[in-house]
Amino acid sequence: MQALSFESITVDELHLPLLKEKNASAAVLRLDKLHPIISGNKWFKLKFYLEDAGKQGKDHIITFGGAFSNHIVATAAAGKFKGFKTTGIIRGEESTHLSHTLKHAKEFGMQLIFLSRDDYRVKKIPFAIDDTMYLVSEGGYGKKGAEGAAEILDHCQKENYTHIVCAVGTATMMAGLIKASLPEQEIIGFNVLKNVSIDHELADLLSPAERNKKFRLSHNYHFGGYAKHTPELIQFMNTFYRSTGVPTDFVYTGKMFYGVLDLLKADHFPKKANLLFIHSGGLQGNLSLPKGTLIF
Repeated sequence: MQALSFESITVDELHLPLLKEKNASAAVLRLDKLHPIISGNKWFKLKFYLEDAGKQGKDHIITFGGAFSNHIVATAAAGKFKGFKTTGIIRGEESTHLSHTLKHAKEFGMQLIFLSRDDYRVKKIPFAIDDTMYLVSEGGYGKKGAEGAAEILDHCQKENYTHIVCAVGTATMMAGLIKASLPEQEIIGFNVLKNVSIDHELADLLSPAERNKKFRLSHNYHFGGYAKHTPELIQFMNTFYRSTGVPTDFVYTGKMFYGVLDLLKADHFPKKANLLFIHSGGLQGNLSLPKGTLIF
């Protein structure tokens, strides 16, 4: 198993005509370079759960996710890397053709158990939990996940930025960024879920003082909902790659970059704003698209 490469994380400046036109600056924190499988924000969200499991003498990680879940495959790989057995409880009936995500998870030794959507909704565990097992919530949601995500900003000079921007699924990473942010900074999260409010989930991960920091959630750039996309989004991702060399995924980061640049066009940001985009990885999700859809 390839080791995590924190020294590979870079902060890439963006040079786009729109930024110059709006008198703004922007850079991308390239967490996607950390590891080919445990990429982006995944390691940060898992880190303290794995440490806690080890301290408790547990050797078997149980977690939840869908057929295209970045969290599932990252947990499988991290478990193999750290010497844990892993089981993924997967939403929906088992298909005769596994997704690339689930195939990779199995290659890393993860046992897959499929649940009906009704049972999954209540996170039913279809076996007895014993003392060797340690549960991690879907997407790494929870206090330990947010605590780990707070370390993301250790990999840049965070004081340089007026706004820090991320895609949001469970809100765990966003909570960590809020925890680590400076009082004058604003954290902006782009919810990739349709008709699903995650404001309460976010608030539950923050202290009363942290809830008074500057942050907001945008719900307008989900492009149809989780793991949904439109031709407009795909075209944007290809154009963005041609302009910047930064690959994105259609579930999370493509929607984030689209949303921020759309808000920038509408003069949402003040003059001389300096934006930091968090690249949360997830590029493996693009494998579910037909070959040739993306140019990278």
